[in-house]
Amino acid sequence: MKDLNVNRVEFVKSAAAPAQFIRSSVPAVAFAGKSNVGKSSVINRLLNRKNFARVGAEPGKTVHVNYFLVDGRVYWIDLPGYGYAKVSQRERERWAALMEDFFAAGLFQLGVMIVDARHKPTADDVTMASYFKQAGRPFVVVANKLDKLKKSEVEPNLALIRETLAIPDTVALLPFSAEKGQGREALLAAIQAVL
Repeated sequence: MKDLNVNRVEFVKSAAAPAQFIRSSVPAVAFAGKSNVGKSSVINRLLNRKNFARVGAEPGKTVHVNYFLVDGRVYWIDLPGYGYAKVSQRERERWAALMEDFFAAGLFQLGVMIVDARHKPTADDVTMASYFKQAGRPFVVVANKLDKLKKSEVEPNLALIRETLAIPDTVALLPFSAEKGQGREALLAAIQAVL
């Protein structure tokens, strides 16, 4: 199968409620991550675009489930960032309900969970990992901001991420730098594998 043409991408819609989720035979990849983890930057790096997925100066800008169609062959779903302190409890509950509905619907073939390579995953990250596990779909964990680590810190940090999220060896943990492009090919290959 020919490689995905990431230059052909269009924004399709934002879903604010489960009734608006796209139900289609086109495969879908769901991207999730904490509000300030660089999720938009990872998506933009994959697409070789500066600002296709909006990069907010303030974290917590993705409040809906956003759908992009890549090469007419796969939906990339940008899920709302989580764990951002400056939103109201009500807003946080709305996000949580939307996420639960999204994962319960199982409308994706691959999950991409983005964490910060520099830090131990948070309780919210652990919750998101369990969403992915319970959905019963394959997923990969992307450890972003690799460029901010010393070489000697990489392996211990990756081991801590795997242990904290309790992810099995069958789940790929990809070191990634949205800044430098490291890990881009490996993540695109994982996406390509679901097509």
